[in-house]
Amino acid sequence: MPRQIRFNAFDMNCVAHQSSGLWRHPDDRSQNYTDLEYWTQLAQTLERGRFDGIFLADVLGTYDVYGGTNEAAIRNGAQIPVADPLLVIPAMAYVTEHLGFGVTAGTAYEHPYPFARRMSTLDHLTKGRVGWNVVTGYLPSAARNLGNEDQLAHDDRYDHADEYLEVLYKLWEGSWEDDAVVRDRETGVFTDPSKVHSINHAGKHFTVPGIHLSEPSAQRTPVIYQAGASARGIAFAAGNAEAIFVAASTKPGLKATVTKIRDALEAAGRDRYSAKIYTLLTIITDETPEKAEAKYRDYLSYASEEGALVFMSGWMGVDLSTYDLDEPIGNVKSNAIQSTVANFQAARPDGGEWTVGDIARAGAIGGLGPFIVGSGVEIADQLEEWVAETDVDGFNLAYAITPGTFEDVVTWVVPELQKRGVYPTEYADGTLRQKLHGRGDRLPEEHRGAGYRVGAGVLAG
Repeated sequence: MPRQIRFNAFDMNCVAHQSSGLWRHPDDRSQNYTDLEYWTQLAQTLERGRFDGIFLADVLGTYDVYGGTNEAAIRNGAQIPVADPLLVIPAMAYVTEHLGFGVTAGTAYEHPYPFARRMSTLDHLTKGRVGWNVVTGYLPSAARNLGNEDQLAHDDRYDHADEYLEVLYKLWEGSWEDDAVVRDRETGVFTDPSKVHSINHAGKHFTVPGIHLSEPSAQRTPVIYQAGASARGIAFAAGNAEAIFVAASTKPGLKATVTKIRDALEAAGRDRYSAKIYTLLTIITDETPEKAEAKYRDYLSYASEEGALVFMSGWMGVDLSTYDLDEPIGNVKSNAIQSTVANFQAARPDGGEWTVGDIARAGAIGGLGPFIVGSGVEIADQLEEWVAETDVDGFNLAYAITPGTFEDVVTWVVPELQKRGVYPTEYADGTLRQKLHGRGDRLPEEHRGAGYRVGAGVLAG
């Protein structure tokens, strides 16, 4: 059987997610993000297209690096206003049977104890179809509004996240035994207290002595997602992630990133393919190449270059408003996404350096990832080439307009891939973890979190 290509939808509970200005397009419905009907209909579309899941990004802060204020972000609707991503998941789960839900939440913004209960609740309500995208944070505005002067340094954020995950694994995996809940009507015992254990965690950042507040859910630990291509980010993913999101502008760049991740997984004692790797991509497609190209030109006419620079400034941690549009970016170092500039520079065929204007134009549709334009057949050809040449598992699909971009992929690309035998025609049964990896509902034994299970010798009490 040929290797299966996987799709994940990339969205956010806001208006302008990745493609700045496209909210103005007459066919775009992103301004309906506050309506449950938007989310339930999108979920049904994605399930019809056999997407693995929908990945909901999030930020707790505004993009205020560009120009030193958040005015341009507010004016362009650049991920502001933004609503809570967790609250729309139960509604989407109710109208679907198989679609997975990856939700972003930062380790710097909430204590792990209440967060553990929130994710267990979602795993119960979705019948084991939830995943958590672990982010350490990168917007200084979020840190300030939570009482800090700035984010921790890049690598320090991951050190903090390591302990955050330790607390969660202890709660999810080690507090309640599988048969703790007995529901014995005759004796009146709902839960056997002897099978519920305090985690007694006392660490550098957190002290959590008690028990998990939720009974075990289908997966116990939600599927762990992670995004981050820095050396420290890859090391963190190697120990924790079961699905990894990356962004690369070129096939050689993507291949190098995928190889680093798979090598790191192996070095961590896990199988090279124990995490699914999805690369960011925006697809613009239609029945014919001509119609697809016309659609792209139409979308581009609505794009906001200022909005793109607002995003890029936030992602790179440098105020691009201080640069002339013709000025080369140079070797930018920041306390943000460190690989951004390298990706853009690698995409220049002649090896030349990208300018500020190049970044604005390249990022106006699709943000940090590339976009491809063509008929369903042409898109399918390119996707097969990307998978064959880079060893990536699938694509994290952003939208130009929503839900139109996703509907077009389901209409024109999915059937072509299915016809070639490289895309699933039906979902596997079971939880999200089982659907992704086929190894059961629970964390595999070699995963870091499995070491915190009851009887593993980590917990006392």
